Amino acid sequence: MKQLYIKCFGILAVAIGTSSCADYIANDEFKVEKPMNIAEQEVLNGYGVLRSYIDTVAYPNFKLGGAVTMSQYDDRGVMYRLINSNFDEITAGYGMKHGAIVQANGNFNFDGVNATLEAASAVGTSVFGHTLVWHANQNATYLNRLLEPLVVNSPAFANELDLSSPMQGSMDGWSKSGEVMIAEGKGMGEGTSAFVLTAGSGTDPESVQLTTPAIPVLQGKEYEVVVYIKSDQPGQGGITFDGLSDNMPALDWMGTGKDSTAFGTSISWQEIRFQVSDFEGDSFKINFNMGYKPGVSYSIDISNLYVYDPDGEPAINNLIEDGDFENGTGWGGWGNGSSRGVTADGMGFGGSGKGFYVTNPSKTGGFWEVQTSYGLSEPLKNGEEYKLTFWVKGDAEGVIRPELQSPNYSSNGFGQVGVTKEWKQVSLTTVATADDRIRFVISYGEFAGTVYLDNVVLSSSSLSGGSTTLVNKTDEEKLSIISGEFERWIAGMVTNSKEHIKAWDVVNEPMDDANPSELKTGVGRPSIAADEFFWQDYLGKDYAVKAFELAEKYGNPDDILFINDYNLEYSLAKTQGLIDYVAYLETKGVTVDGIGTQMHIAIDSDKDKIVSMFKMLAATGKLVKVSELDVRMNSTNPTPEMMQQQREMYKFVAEMYLQHVPAPQRYGITIWGVTDSAENSNWLPGEKQGLWDLNLNRKPAYAGFAEGLEGM
Repeated sequence: MKQLYIKCFGILAVAIGTSSCADYIANDEFKVEKPMNIAEQEVLNGYGVLRSYIDTVAYPNFKLGGAVTMSQYDDRGVMYRLINSNFDEITAGYGMKHGAIVQANGNFNFDGVNATLEAASAVGTSVFGHTLVWHANQNATYLNRLLEPLVVNSPAFANELDLSSPMQGSMDGWSKSGEVMIAEGKGMGEGTSAFVLTAGSGTDPESVQLTTPAIPVLQGKEYEVVVYIKSDQPGQGGITFDGLSDNMPALDWMGTGKDSTAFGTSISWQEIRFQVSDFEGDSFKINFNMGYKPGVSYSIDISNLYVYDPDGEPAINNLIEDGDFENGTGWGGWGNGSSRGVTADGMGFGGSGKGFYVTNPSKTGGFWEVQTSYGLSEPLKNGEEYKLTFWVKGDAEGVIRPELQSPNYSSNGFGQVGVTKEWKQVSLTTVATADDRIRFVISYGEFAGTVYLDNVVLSSSSLSGGSTTLVNKTDEEKLSIISGEFERWIAGMVTNSKEHIKAWDVVNEPMDDANPSELKTGVGRPSIAADEFFWQDYLGKDYAVKAFELAEKYGNPDDILFINDYNLEYSLAKTQGLIDYVAYLETKGVTVDGIGTQMHIAIDSDKDKIVSMFKMLAATGKLVKVSELDVRMNSTNPTPEMMQQQREMYKFVAEMYLQHVPAPQRYGITIWGVTDSAENSNWLPGEKQGLWDLNLNRKPAYAGFAEGLEGM
């Protein structure tokens, strides 16, 4: 029978059910069917919420999870309600990872995490900890900066401390007690020397002591003292004085923000820097007391041991004003459509401050065809030797040529400088052979790409001071640094979250795709993403052992600890590699409670392999978690047939998990594709992999997954 509705005229018709309307007419000629998509949507809307398909009496520990963007969840809007009504547990897509939490200075920012934990706790939704240790989504910039060489610039002032004897390997003028010597090759720079003080069996600080000669000073002035020290194991040292009104002061020796009478040392060089001014006479002495801890050996770098007057006359006169480019530049340039200027902050040497850049689009016929020029304030002296130092790197490899030039273009060159993709310091000399050398020029015609310069110093070679020492980290230091950061990160995250989080993805994606029985590595890779840091390349195969130990140490006694990887349903060899690695970890004394399989699959994924994977994981006796399930359709414009295949695949995965993983081993299933991805998403952009579309309408996939869960 067709139906026809005639328009009503009463405003209150809908509200109170009465109106001034024409009669209702029933007529088969006017009945129309609902559009198919509306009918299908009504069927989908008739399904219960996903969690209603879980038998919580029979399977009280099963977790049905959904991945969330923390900010979407924290605002407690529509997504918050959708997630909480359908899922027992949430997993943060990115917000709990190292890259999201660790700030540029290494501090932790848990504000977003804590907002999510609070929002979930308010409705009794559990949170799965994802993820403690991974190679991606790391603050690799911060971590790599810790491993960079230490750059030590000596003060550009005269050193009031006479180092002439120890620089020659002699202790003349210095006094000592205990085991103190000068050791060649033990200083910070290549081939430099250090004082080495080795503590005996006692704990008297002055039992091992090195005392400087008398250091001349002017009363009423303040002097700065700079010391670089390290030890062969964690140690402790102190500094006292002769000739001050307070010879045993408590100072902030290492910029910790706290005054103390002693300081700690480690296997890495550390700077001690402080000021003194309370002189009783016209000189004072410094005592280095290193007998605090038995058996510790300390090294004090000789070349960079300094006492100077910061208000004195500079011992170096840089002819390049603002050679650090922090206050702009007076450099000009030309040639081949090149460009030049001061970089953004943070692009200078060492990732801090500003630098200078020159971009040459292509190599030219002559090296002089692309140049920068800096005009000197006055001509250089004929016959004088000039020293040039600067830091340089490029986005490619090539050659540049610095020179001193006259108005008629005659010059004295410093020679070719090879440019690599890593910062390196260049130190060169040349002699001015005319009295009209009035500008400093660098030629870039042989380099195609961008050259970066920083800390450019041009000075007379007769002037001392202002030297730079580059100290590379040893493998032992790198291991110590990364081990410390590894523990600091896990301890910080777990301790912050342990009240709410009872299960963790401790180690994520450890196995290599090409060599599935081996760990992933960054070694030998032609390029590494800016957010990638391979902890295992520093900590070795047992990095996961340490991760599980730390998760146990800082977490709750009953926390459930997982290892997790992807493509296990694609590569059974990788599945076996992960299973074997778990077995290896447990030979080292840790317990891996469960194995997570991500399952980012497609409508045409191999179903036989999916079954085999579940069987292999179940055979370990471990908990098995489908940790990141989504099913892509390999199309941004799927056909109805593809939508049906997606529905069937979601159902198949749930059913096979139920069939092949015994009930006691089922931790649960987490849906990664809760909704389809937006066109600008960084995960499967434009794909229709979710259970809901972007308008939060249920898709056929929702029905398939719900049906697969029945009996769970």
